[in-house]
Amino acid sequence: MKIAFFDTKPYDKPSFDKLGGENGIKFKYFETKLNEDTVDLAQGYDGVCVFVNDTVNAAVIDRLCELGVKVIALRCAGFNNVDMKHAFGKIHVLRVPAYSPYAVAEHTMALLLTSIRRIHKAYIRTRDFNFSLSGMTGFDLHGKTVGVVGTGRIGRAFINICLGFGMKVLAYDKFPAKDLADNDSVKYAELDELFANSDIISLHCPLTEDTHHIISEDSLEKCKRGVVILNTSRGALVDAEALLSGIKSRKVGAACLDVYEEESDFFFEDYSGHIMEDDTLACLISMPNVIVTSHQAFLTEEALANIAQTTVENLVGFFDTQHCANELCYRSNGTEDVKNGKCF
Repeated sequence: MKIAFFDTKPYDKPSFDKLGGENGIKFKYFETKLNEDTVDLAQGYDGVCVFVNDTVNAAVIDRLCELGVKVIALRCAGFNNVDMKHAFGKIHVLRVPAYSPYAVAEHTMALLLTSIRRIHKAYIRTRDFNFSLSGMTGFDLHGKTVGVVGTGRIGRAFINICLGFGMKVLAYDKFPAKDLADNDSVKYAELDELFANSDIISLHCPLTEDTHHIISEDSLEKCKRGVVILNTSRGALVDAEALLSGIKSRKVGAACLDVYEEESDFFFEDYSGHIMEDDTLACLISMPNVIVTSHQAFLTEEALANIAQTTVENLVGFFDTQHCANELCYRSNGTEDVKNGKCF
């Protein structure tokens, strides 16, 4: 089978080349992202493989169908960049539901520790042989309350890390995990209670209509003064303008962002020689209490290997049987069907 691979980065190729060769899949790598202007590159291919910032809207889906493309293979867990309602009944959509929850959870804690213990500032100072500790005071995590929004694999991995630091956890999930301990250390709460009582809030939920701008001007008003906001999930969970206002007003004590609402225009590329045209992003990066990484949380050797393996297994399973356990929305024998009785 032939697969058009969009938004390719150098670190993608080794695992996909190896596993593709072992399973009869030939990947054609395109550095460009998939969108309405580039979709015709998929002509002659059985499927497309896309990532988080590829655009898979109605127009792209329709054109893929016209070109005879049978499957969209996401090499990520999130699918908010895919018009699933439009895909329903037209094209198969596969995803990687989990690759390494530890990669994202550990990166989240790394950001938090870097921020509150001023590690990034210490690194810069000591490189200049400045060993002053002025302005470097942080705070203990032990005994603090962290609000974790989303208790899937990544959220729960992050909770376990926080418990290791002796933190208390307030958790929120639309579908609470029945086996997650509900005790003095971990407690499910409604969002308003979580906002009001958390010293730190970490987002680990998918982007849906319900979670869009879950961190907003209104929700920040409910938070403690000096709250720390962590987002390693999806950029649009946070209203960036509201976050910036909260930082300026000192309501938000610090923010650690691995994702950004308009990241598709900038992330994964080198813009060091260019003027930053996104004023909000430029202002956030300039703040002394903000750390931004470029959607880096997933990027470990283990995660890359898992992503490639699951993506290849998805494609092989689909083309062998026309079904895949990681399919989001599909068409079978002319009859529309969807996972869990609904189209995601």
